[in-house]
Amino acid sequence: MQKGEVDLEPTNTHDAAGYWKATLRLTISLLVVWFLVSYGAGIIFREALDNFSIGGAPLGFWFAQNGAIYVFLALIVVYCRKMTQYEKKFGIEG
Repeated sequence: MQKGEVDLEPTNTHDAAGYWKATLRLTISLLVVWFLVSYGAGIIFREALDNFSIGGAPLGFWFAQNGAIYVFLALIVVYCRKMTQYEKKFGIEG
């Protein structure tokens, strides 16, 4: 296994500490992305993003109205898939 790769092979034992560490790391990572897209792109970086447009709408406005919702839905999908992998890896399957 290469450095930085995650071993997704199921284990026979429960590793609750490893499971919660991985879950916390994933949750914090996804919250940072959510914050940067919803608050950052829609408010903080809006003026810089408004120099570009999507479908005639300024990009900052688009992120505030639409983009943040699309990213939020993508984050839900990523969270569900990664949690399924973590449950298998750490033997937490229900």
